[in-house]
Amino acid sequence: MSHAHVSNTAKIWKVFGILSAVTIVEVILGIYKPESLLFNNLLGMNLLNWIFYALTLYKAYYIVWSFMHLEGETASLRWSIVSTVIFLVLYLLFILLTEGHYIYGVFKDSIIKWNF
Repeated sequence: MSHAHVSNTAKIWKVFGILSAVTIVEVILGIYKPESLLFNNLLGMNLLNWIFYALTLYKAYYIVWSFMHLEGETASLRWSIVSTVIFLVLYLLFILLTEGHYIYGVFKDSIIKWNF
């Protein structure tokens, strides 16, 4: 049995292009910080931060999708991997925001000073 060699050059350039475009959007938003996104809040955080989180999750998902070759797997295997990662990232985000808000409140409303 002879198998023909398949070149993945086009796929690699496509992945590079998509990840580069998302990163460029993140950098541009980080440099210019549009006031319409910076001063509008959603669930206690400005919209710009939510956009950064969404773009970062998209990049992470796309990297896993492309480089772990999940596009050729069954839907149940894909969802078992992706749903676990999404749950853990959202859980980490919840913990960081909750603890950060608590620590901010402690330093803001008590006699403990900001010494750092």
